[in-house]
Amino acid sequence: MPLPLEGVRVLDLTNVMAGPYCSMVLGDMGAEVIKVESFDGDTSRRFEPQVGGESYCFAVLNRNKRSIAVDMKNPRGKALVMQLAAKADIMMENFRPGVVKKLGLDYDSMKQHNPGLIYASMSGFGQTGPYGRKGGFDIIAQGMSGIMMMTGYPGGRPAKVGIAMNDIASGVTALYGILGAYIGRLRHGSGQYLETSLLEAGLAWSIWEFGAYFGGGELPTATGTRHRRSAPYQAYRSQDGYVTVGAGSEKLWRAFATQVCNKPEWLADPRFNDPNIRVKNADALEVELEKVLTTQPTAYWVEKMDAAGVPGGPVYGYDQIMKDPHIKARHMVVDIDHPKIGPMKTLGLPIKSTGALTQIRQPAPWLGQHTEEVLREIGYADGDVREMFAAGVVYDSARSGAPATTEQE
Repeated sequence: MPLPLEGVRVLDLTNVMAGPYCSMVLGDMGAEVIKVESFDGDTSRRFEPQVGGESYCFAVLNRNKRSIAVDMKNPRGKALVMQLAAKADIMMENFRPGVVKKLGLDYDSMKQHNPGLIYASMSGFGQTGPYGRKGGFDIIAQGMSGIMMMTGYPGGRPAKVGIAMNDIASGVTALYGILGAYIGRLRHGSGQYLETSLLEAGLAWSIWEFGAYFGGGELPTATGTRHRRSAPYQAYRSQDGYVTVGAGSEKLWRAFATQVCNKPEWLADPRFNDPNIRVKNADALEVELEKVLTTQPTAYWVEKMDAAGVPGGPVYGYDQIMKDPHIKARHMVVDIDHPKIGPMKTLGLPIKSTGALTQIRQPAPWLGQHTEEVLREIGYADGDVREMFAAGVVYDSARSGAPATTEQE
């Protein structure tokens, strides 16, 4: 059975995390993704650890793609990208706003040659507005979106989310925008331009906080691991670490108090006998729960909660979750062979389906690995290919006599 995006051509000019995450998922769904890089390559190619001269982090994020290295400031390089765009279904970029316009590779230029093109831009703050020309990274967006002020513990310094949350949010937002636009083209026949930003994509995930702020004037602040609307719902100390408990509803609270902790008196305690009151008395609740939970190790409490039907789990380090038998059973760590790294691990597919939906088909490419292959596919003869390399228009890091690197904006 073919994958859903088999035959869909994606021209990917993105860099680092947000855009490459989006194009990786499109590739997982079967799209043919051509990653266009400068001679220096994607910035994340320089990230450690390096194995066999290749960044392991880059390799995890850029599977199911082919790489061509092009000097887009060279008129011939720009013409090559335009040739590829003329045959693409989707084009993606995450340069600072205004750069693709200066290069002549913006949507208005591209749609003249390909009116059905779906063109997606990702940036720090969007293409318009007072901050539209500012550059932006994940940390900037986390700080400005209020997320850092509501992360960490009360009274502490602002804390970023442990992963590049706004980057991934932007990639996911662009992904559903692209898929929606592609479905629209299938139904109505026209392409379109779409754009999102690190700031807006992350802000769009603050659903409960938005409702509480505009509904009741509540300002979301740091609460550690607690939920703002439910208790007990946090990580509590156990004898040997921490255990998470999700028992905010009355049914789950009763089961937790009686079957897990053997404390039926908690049900009559006026500090805890109503869901909203428990939230207001979360400090006292934490004290009482930890008197009990610190008497046994985490594994003991997880087993008790499982038996009582109360959601709960251990607080793992990353090394622990990577070794957990459930993660192995769900195939979230996959072995793949990379042409330079050799045998390596890559993240598995988080969607499981009854039909063909996603697949890891090929490892990430080295810089410019498919430059010659792509040139030949669009009609360049042997002599033309050699001349393009010799003239420094295109590049492959594995070819001898490679030109000096160039800097893209």
